[in-house]
Order: sequence, then C-alpha cells, then structure tokens
Amino acid sequence: MNWYDRHLLPYLIDIACGLPMVQKQRRQLVPQAHGRVLEVGMGTGRNLPFYDRSRITRLVGVDPAMQMHRLAQKRSREAGIEVELMGLSAEQLPADDASFDTVVCTYTLCSIPDAAQALREMRRVLVPGGKLLFCEHGRAPDANVRRWQDRLQPLWGPLAGGCHLGRDIPSLLDTAGFAATTQAAYLAGPRPMTFHYWGEAQAS
Repeated sequence: MNWYDRHLLPYLIDIACGLPMVQKQRRQLVPQAHGRVLEVGMGTGRNLPFYDRSRITRLVGVDPAMQMHRLAQKRSREAGIEVELMGLSAEQLPADDASFDTVVCTYTLCSIPDAAQALREMRRVLVPGGKLLFCEHGRAPDANVRRWQDRLQPLWGPLAGGCHLGRDIPSLLDTAGFAATTQAAYLAGPRPMTFHYWGEAQAS
C-alpha cells in the first residue's frame, strides 16, 4: 500500500461519503436496520449516527481498510453505539449461515474486488426473511454517460480506492439470489459518478 492509499485516501473518501446528498440517502435507509445487524464496508463509520439504537441488538462492521477504522471507532463513541469492527473482506464473511437479521451495504459494492461473491455471502448470513439495505452508485441508464464511465474508469479506479463507476447493481443483486425493491435516479453532481440505486432486498 502506497502513501496516498494509506494516509490521504481515507480522508478523501470520508469527505466524499459525507456529502449532503449522500448523507440524505443514509438518513433514509439506515434507521430501517433491526435486530442483529451486519454492515459491510463500514469504512469511516458514516452510517453510525443514523442507526436506531432501540431496534438493534448487535452491530458488526467489516472493512478490510484498517486505516479507516480509527475514524469509525471515533464515530461509534460519538454516536453512543457499540460496534464489533473487523478488518476483513466481504467475500468471505466470518459468520455462520442465517446469523443476521439485517445487512447494510452503502457505497461499498463499487470497490469490492468480487462484488458478486460478496453479495452471495451477504445472502448466506441473512436469516430467512432478512433484509439487505443498500445504496450504491453504478451503471447509468444513458449510453453517453455510460461511455464516460468507461472512459474515466482507468483513472478513477486508482484514485478512488478501486471504485468502479459502472457496476450494474440490479444485475449483481439478481445474480446473487436477491429479490430487490429498487429506486434509481441521478443525484447532484457529475453524471458518471452520481447515478444511484437504493432500496431493500430479500433472498429470492
């Protein structure tokens, strides 16, 4: 890991993930989590202030980017919510089958090397009837915007921690065995980066 990835990138990601339009998405989605909750890609803990503590019995966060954990721990203390934070990859979750009621995944599928495998793991650890709450940016519906996503990707990926601009989120969910209720729209900002998908999904 180079100096940029270790020291500067975590703060740049934290700033981007704290933009007002992104925080609005979190505020609408995260309070729905209940019971035993697994957050995949906890990062710097931007979701922590939005959990409804009265509805949660356990919160586990996984993220292989250890350099982000310090900020996540600080936000955990500020939010008054206890989190078990693990520096592990989502492609092989350290949990038994059917061990969580809710999985939360926000702005994470773009940067997981094998997003399809990670979603299969999320499905595995959910109880029957459990929900995946998701909010991600991804493949735009407009051909011209998609072309720009593809053109920018070679530069964007290394600068943004492996983020992929054009992942097909609905297709990934479907392939992993989820039935999703999805909303999609452009949010404010440059169109190659701001087409969003959000909603909830259950094992189909």
